[in-house]
Amino acid sequence: MSKAFEDTRNEGAMRKAVAIARKLIQAGKLTLNEIANVTELSMDTIRELAGQQTA
Repeated sequence: MSKAFEDTRNEGAMRKAVAIARKLIQAGKLTLNEIANVTELSMDTIRELAGQQTA
């Protein structure tokens, strides 16, 4: 697999994880830690997303 293709695929997966995290944060049913575990995003990223939702 080419490096460019792999980078594109990884970027797409990251965008999808961020979109899912935003929806989970908005739903308010899971803790930020649970959202980080489910999406495999860092806690820093989840906190940043949560901060954007309240701003």
